[in-house]
Amino acid sequence: MKADIHPDYNETTISCACGAVIHTRSTRKSLQVGICAKCHPFFTGEQKFVDTAGRIEKFTKRFGGTELRRKKVAKA
Repeated sequence: MKADIHPDYNETTISCACGAVIHTRSTRKSLQVGICAKCHPFFTGEQKFVDTAGRIEKFTKRFGGTELRRKKVAKA
């Protein structure tokens, strides 16, 4: 490695909003994150599934869906 071109690589702490602290090495002295593996829903098993049926109904109500267009084309 060439001398004096690389940044300092020091021990650092990563602090999560949930209170978890992870010790590692980085070019930064400390990092703040909003979510980590201890509080992320995927890892904790508390996943919330999106109601796709409700979203589709909302879309068809708003834009009419394709069935109305097919009926208009068939009449013409």
